[in-house]
Amino acid sequence: MLRLLGWKIKGRIPSEEEVPKVLLVVGPHTSFADFPIGVFTRNQQGRLVYYLGKASLFKPPFGFFLKWLGGYPVDRTGNLGLVDSIVEMFNSREKFSICITPEGTRKRVDKLKSGFYHIAKKANIPIQLVGMDFGTKTVFFSEVYHPADTFEEEQEKIRKFWGKLKAFHPEKGFQ
Repeated sequence: MLRLLGWKIKGRIPSEEEVPKVLLVVGPHTSFADFPIGVFTRNQQGRLVYYLGKASLFKPPFGFFLKWLGGYPVDRTGNLGLVDSIVEMFNSREKFSICITPEGTRKRVDKLKSGFYHIAKKANIPIQLVGMDFGTKTVFFSEVYHPADTFEEEQEKIRKFWGKLKAFHPEKGFQ
């Protein structure tokens, strides 16, 4: 499907045998168009990668379908222990991967939400950056690595990785 749409992939998600647990940090997230490209990419890579989405998306008529695709609904109305819930998902499984869009919205943000960083640190799991470039129709994967010592360093690493990419709505991309 990606080839039919003119997309290509640079890099890859490691297999579960190579890296049993990984947190994929995906962006820039500016449009619902990111979702099908992400699902098609995941399917091409051959590894089940779950994802988080706002709870309101998981209501009928699409809720069942989104869960079937590997989605976990997130209630964003308050601090409900989401980081610890995801850490527990990682700790209770031998193999697990999930992707997160740390912008937390499709609107423009200047600072990422730090939940992904705390998940990786608390669960002691590696991160892999994923970037979608709508200008070149390319999905880029970084090497897998352990998170930086501070969230600020991690945010800068992501800024550099995504900085060269053209979001679906460039004016909304993480700056």
